[in-house]
Order: sequence, then C-alpha cells, then structure tokens
Amino acid sequence: MPDLGEREPDLGGVRLDGRLAEVGRQGRDELVFVLGEHPLDPFELDPTHVEVVEDPGVGAATDELELFGQIGAHVTRLRRSGWRNGGGRRPAGPTMAPMSLSLDPEALNTCVSCGLCLPHCPTYRVTGDEALSPRGRIDAMRSIEVRGAPIDSDVVEFMSTCVQCRGCEPACPSGVPYGDLIEATRSELARQGRITPWWQRRGLAVLPRHGMLLAGSTMLAWAQRFGLVPRRFVAGRLPVRRGPAVRATATSEGAHVWLYTGCVMDAWMRSTHRSTATVLDAMGMTYALPGSTGGCCGALHAHAGLHDDAVALAERVMRSMPGDAPIVVNSAGCGAQLQHYGALLGTEDAIRFAERVVDIGEFVAAHADRLPELRPTGATIVVQDPCHLRHVQRAHEPVREMLRPIATLVELDDAGLCCGAGGAYSVVEPELATDIRDRKLAAIDRAVAASGATVVVSANPGCSMHLERSLSERGLTVRHPIDVPAQRWRE
Repeated sequence: MPDLGEREPDLGGVRLDGRLAEVGRQGRDELVFVLGEHPLDPFELDPTHVEVVEDPGVGAATDELELFGQIGAHVTRLRRSGWRNGGGRRPAGPTMAPMSLSLDPEALNTCVSCGLCLPHCPTYRVTGDEALSPRGRIDAMRSIEVRGAPIDSDVVEFMSTCVQCRGCEPACPSGVPYGDLIEATRSELARQGRITPWWQRRGLAVLPRHGMLLAGSTMLAWAQRFGLVPRRFVAGRLPVRRGPAVRATATSEGAHVWLYTGCVMDAWMRSTHRSTATVLDAMGMTYALPGSTGGCCGALHAHAGLHDDAVALAERVMRSMPGDAPIVVNSAGCGAQLQHYGALLGTEDAIRFAERVVDIGEFVAAHADRLPELRPTGATIVVQDPCHLRHVQRAHEPVREMLRPIATLVELDDAGLCCGAGGAYSVVEPELATDIRDRKLAAIDRAVAASGATVVVSANPGCSMHLERSLSERGLTVRHPIDVPAQRWRE
C-alpha cells in the first residue's frame, strides 16, 4: 500500500460509486483516492463509476482518468491516460475489436496471482506499476482471452514494455510459462502492426546478412567516434577493427564440437570467439564452424514478435550444424534461443538440435578434467548474470565453477535482476531501460565498494554493451567470463 503520509493533499475530490473520495498525489504519475474511514466493497470498479467532483490537478474530464485497480481495502489508485507522452505513455491508438491472442488456456490458468514474481520484475521494480508486472500482464491476457476485452493501446503498452528477461519464472512456485505467453502475445501484436515499427524490422533484417552487418557495424563504429550515434542506439563502444575471425580446427564430421559464432557476437565481440577457441584448444577439443546460413539465431526476431522470421532463421541455423556434436555458444541470448528451437518449431529434429546446445561456461565446467592447471590471477571479479543465462538456461553456476579457481568472485545483491538491455529493448524503450540499468549499476557500485573489484564479467553481448560505457566511466572493465581463463593461458 502507498505511504499515504507522503501524499500531497488538497488536489480535489472525485465520487466513486456515489461516495466522495479525497484525492492526493503519490509520486509523479499516480493519484491516490481515499474513501475516508470506510473500506471499499470488494467489487470491480470501472472508469464509468468515476465522477469528477473537483479538478484533481490533472484535468477535470472523466475520460482523462483511467482506473488502475484496488490497493488494500481503503485505497483505489487511478492514473491519467497519456502519462507516457513525451517521456510518458504513448498516444492512445484505436480500440481493437475483441479477439483472441491464441494463448494456451492451461498456461494462463497456471498463474494464481500470488505476486511472488513482482520483486523479480524489472519494469515493476522501477515503476511500481502493477500493469507492468508479470501478474498484471497475465491479467490483461486473461481479460482478452476469457472476457473478450479489446486489444487497446494500454494492452499494447503493457506487453511492449516487458523486457522479456523471464526473471519471474524461477520465482514462480506454480511454474507459469511466462516466456511462452509473452512471446505469443507479442507475435500477435506484431502481426497486427501494433508493435515492432518498420525501422526495427529493417534493422533486424540485416542480422542474417553477415557481410552487410559487418560493414554496417564498422560504419557505425566510426560514426560513434565522431559523436554521431546517440547512446540510445548503441550504449557501448563498437570496435572499428575486430581482428581475425576464428578458423575451424576440424571438419563437421570429425570435430568434437561446433562453435556457434552468431551475428552481433561476431560483429561486435569477435575477440570473445578467439578466447573461446583458445580455451577449446587448451582442452584438446577440435571445433567446426557453422556454414554461411548459420549466422543469426533469430533471438531478436522472436523477442520482437516476428515469429515467422524466427522460425525461418531457426531452420537455417539447424541446417548449418548437422550431426550429433555439442553446439558450444558464448552468447547467453543466442544459447537460450537455440535451446528454444524444439518448442519454436515443434519437430523431432528441432528438439534433438536444442538438446545439443550448451553454454561455454557450462561446457568448460563439465570438462574441467581436460583443463591444464592455472595459477590464480589474483583478480577480484564482479559476476553479472545475463537473464537468459540465469533465468532461461539456468546455467549461471558453471560460470562460477570455471572462474573460481583463478579469481576471487564477488556476487551482486540484486538476486539476478535484469540490467535492462533486453536485446533491442534499450532502443525501443530507452527510458525504462535506463532506469533498470541504474538499479544494476547501483548494485555493481555496492559490490565494487565492498571488494575493490575492477572487472565485471557478463556472458551476453547485449548486457556488456548496455553496461560498458557507464562502467568504464567508473574505471571498471567489462569482459566475457571466457576471456579470463583465455588470457591466463595466453600468458
């Protein structure tokens, strides 16, 4: 319940179902309506029940107020439509006719609205807005699927502001498949043209065209050097020179593993591929590389709701790495998407392919007996878990197993809360992404102050790029976990 002692009084009054309610302000975007000492009856209020008696300081028209929900027994919270205009809510779009999102009703019914997901949701943590939480978003999905509610502009906002970090899933005692629900919902919204604007679709179309991506990344890196690229579009510093690409050490028939190189990972963090190759060489593992069709895994397309594109890219990637050898991946987002191919395509081949995918940290930890002994580096390292490694793959502990023999590790105190990168999220939702990042930076600051660490490791390019500039301003270096042992072996 909001702290009513901190609200500003004397903003007017409204009448809720015939009863006069006092109005105060709680925070920047929220009004608090208090019905004296009388508890509200447990009925579902509707905006049509609200009659403005006096201007509550945000406009007197009833249709400018949007019912948000009931908090406890004495307080009902409403907010004004339009709070994201110019740093607030998007302009209202046309109301859609009632329709289905084609969601699995059993998956929807799994949620018992217990609220244990709320502390693990980054958008809820930075806004305090129930609608921008997994519970609130699932309630909106139910409203459409069960009660025939329209897919209006508010629903679009609730779904498009989800980072898709899936931090709610490990916290959920009921096992709600939130990732499947939000992905299916966003696919329907993208099909309608309600999310994923044309410029985002054009940008995503470049990712499978690796030569174009490399050339464009180089041009973008030079433009960045001349201050021509807003930080909203690329937070981290892109490499002007990325160095040589890794070369396969065996054919596809004879290799111990496949080394998946991806699209953005190869364009922006190729040095980590070389580090991965160094570690595999030290383990005596030979590796093959995917063919020309195996560049982009489709993770960003799936996040953007472009289901058909994600399926087409999955089929291409599967063809590029045939056989039974493990597929080693050093990008948490790519690894999570490759492991999702079974559910995405629904075929036996896709299921078998997904079962072969393993994160590099997990692979190294599982074959530690093949590693040459390394002396400790003496380094103190802060470990930042990418969401798709911790919450989706559940493979964050092997990173620690790999690093613990050679470095002192420092944990963050935020229970793996998202950093706000979310693939393209920092581009399409820059304000929320920045607010979420600030919480992550505060956690890193606390860890550094307590330990004196100078290095932060993160196993995902999006996270690294999203945090890199802010951390470099603090005198900290961001590295991929595999870079640490690789440098030690090179020395």
